This record gives sequence, structure tokens and C-alpha cells, in this order.
Amino acid sequence: MAEKAHQAAPANGYTRSDGESLVSEDELKRQKRIKLFAYIGIFVVFQIIVITVFGLTVMKVKTPKVRLGDSTLTGFTYSAATPSFDTTFNTQIRVKNTNWGPYKFDAGIITFMYQVSTLGSELSGGVLTLTSEAKLTGKVELMLIMKKKKSASMSCTIQIDVSEKTVKSLQCK
Repeated sequence: MAEKAHQAAPANGYTRSDGESLVSEDELKRQKRIKLFAYIGIFVVFQIIVITVFGLTVMKVKTPKVRLGDSTLTGFTYSAATPSFDTTFNTQIRVKNTNWGPYKFDAGIITFMYQVSTLGSELSGGVLTLTSEAKLTGKVELMLIMKKKKSASMSCTIQIDVSEKTVKSLQCK
């Protein structure tokens, strides 16, 4: 008698035909492609959210602030007979830039003015009040990509004690 070769029966009792195994392989490839496209879509949405948040927070250009710092007077002389005074005003001009890039500004002008009342009454009263204004125009550069024009302005009130020849108060807006 001739021996017949028998294949082992599957453990679950279900035998697959070659057609079924091809269909399941194609179905697996299709599911993998669907997962891949889903992951790519999720990644793209995540990147859009990150770029939007970055653009609305970091890339927002703020106006720099200009202020006067510590101030001293040298060579203060005044004449009560002819309401006039002469002084050298030494001060620091501070520019505060809260942006993520440099603020490059052109030459600016600071003007000191006297306009409160008659100068003679101010000098005899002991306190001389001056106002100062400044404006700096320049560009803020962000991430080497964006350049935005911004103007920083300042308005300060300075009170000078005439008898002590010192700056009594300095308030900036």
C-alpha cells in the first residue's frame, strides 16, 4: 500500500483557502494605509495648532517703551531778577524692548519744555517743573523673517528743587 501524506489539521478547525488569505492580506494593507493617512492628518493638524499659537503669542510685535533713568544736574545757575536759568541735565535714556527680536531705531530727539507758569514765580517758589517728550522710530525684527515698524514715545514731568539744585522727582508716562 502506498502511504499517503496527510497535512496536519489546523488547531482551530478552520481551513483557509488561498483566495481568503490573499483577501485578508489586501485588507491588512488597506488598514495600514488608512492608519498611516490618519497619523499624517493628526500630525498636520497638530502642526497647524502649534504654528497658530506661536504666531499669536511669540510673533506678536509690541511697542517698545522709552523712559528717562537716573538724572543729575550740573552747573545749575539761575537769576531771580531776570527769570532765567542755565543747567546741564545728565540722564539715562532707557529703551525697554519686550519683543523676541532686536529693536533697531534711528536717531531720536528728546525735547525739554517749560510751560506751566511764569518762570520768575517758579524760580522764586523753589521748584521748577519741566516736561520732556521723546519719540523713537525704528523696526522690530522677529526670527530674521518679519520686520515691523514701531514708534516708541515718552512723556515725562521733571521737578527740579532750585535751592538744593537737584532733581526732586521724575515721573514718566
